[in-house]
Amino acid sequence: MNGLSTILIVVGLFLVGGIISFAKQQMPKSLIVLLSVSAALCLVAGVLRLEV
Repeated sequence: MNGLSTILIVVGLFLVGGIISFAKQQMPKSLIVLLSVSAALCLVAGVLRLEV
């Protein structure tokens, strides 16, 4: 696992925590969708960069 893939996965997990927090605070749905898309992109990019 290299540094960039680790950073992307950590950022993706951080954004997932933000999604949960924003959903509990009844934030606008568009903001939650934007966070969901960005978290998914970070996690997928991090996993794809893993050298298996």
